[in-house]
Amino acid sequence: MREILPELARWYAAGEPFGLATVVDVSRSAPRGPGAAMAVGPGDDVVGSVSGGCVEGAVFALAQEVVETGQARLQTFGYSDEDAFAVGLTCGGEITLLVRRVSPADDPGLGEVASSVAEHRPIVVATVLDGPAPRGAALTVRPDRVTGTLGSDGLDAAVTDDARGELARGATVRRHYGADGERRKDEVTVFLHSFAPPPRMLVFGAIDFAAAVARLGVFLGYRVTVCDARPVFATPKRFPPDVEVVVDWPHRYLAGTPTDDRTVVCVLTHDPKFDVPLLEVALRAPAAYIGAMGSRRTHRDRLDRLREAGLGETELARLRSPIGLDLGARTPEETAVSVAAEIVALRWQGSGAPLTGTRGPIHEVRS
Repeated sequence: MREILPELARWYAAGEPFGLATVVDVSRSAPRGPGAAMAVGPGDDVVGSVSGGCVEGAVFALAQEVVETGQARLQTFGYSDEDAFAVGLTCGGEITLLVRRVSPADDPGLGEVASSVAEHRPIVVATVLDGPAPRGAALTVRPDRVTGTLGSDGLDAAVTDDARGELARGATVRRHYGADGERRKDEVTVFLHSFAPPPRMLVFGAIDFAAAVARLGVFLGYRVTVCDARPVFATPKRFPPDVEVVVDWPHRYLAGTPTDDRTVVCVLTHDPKFDVPLLEVALRAPAAYIGAMGSRRTHRDRLDRLREAGLGETELARLRSPIGLDLGARTPEETAVSVAAEIVALRWQGSGAPLTGTRGPIHEVRS
């Protein structure tokens, strides 16, 4: 839902109700994961997607109905072998959607959600799916504040504790409680939708390849920073407006920048005096991906220099070099696709092989 929040915030500020459909559960080869959303706004404008096109027509009609009645709905879509023309997921998966009406009167917390996400502040939206508590009732939980109620103080307290725990992991999950928040009961089902700050992509080396990688990083939802020690190259006008540009020695900047297990580091400096000190820092810091540009000969020389600097084989094994997947890329834009493909494959444990040569579910659900 993160990508459609700016439009939702505009509708919300105008005060007119709109229908919001959110994926709250998936099974098998579902195309979109929990948290994916589609909204039907004033004038029947549509933003977002819950299935990549399979069931959006039915969801559109359902959202219109929910706006009219004000009654939240929980709806499951799957694949029907018996009726090939039934509304369902042709990919063979199954998704469950919560469809509810949203307006300042229906949901006082959405404005806070939109502003928190825009300002990179963590927040969780806890929404009742089923049980004696009102379906669609929402609670927004930040590290320092809670807004709204799910119907009882005990339930609010239990959900708040769990929401803060899931927010620390950046996880979006369903949880079950008793009517007053009791554990190990299954009377109330609550969907905890975490909006952790977007992961960082740190690109080092302000070259044409960096501009292309930065553009794809923004497209994939990363908060992108490009760093280079050379002011003549590290200028904002050479990069997309959403990209932060820093003039500093790469190793010094990275040493002073917090990273975590979602951070992506792309070393495109292609110069030992920059990339060896930088990789000394990167390979000893938390990161999901560390890739470095260069030929195989450059890579071998780089490994020798890093060993001389004291890095061990376990640390060196984290380095993806030459960077990217083997797509035959030549241009900066093609190379950026190659790098992005490797990052996505590593994130979701994909093989990187053509789907025509693989078997099993395309969109495997992973924990």
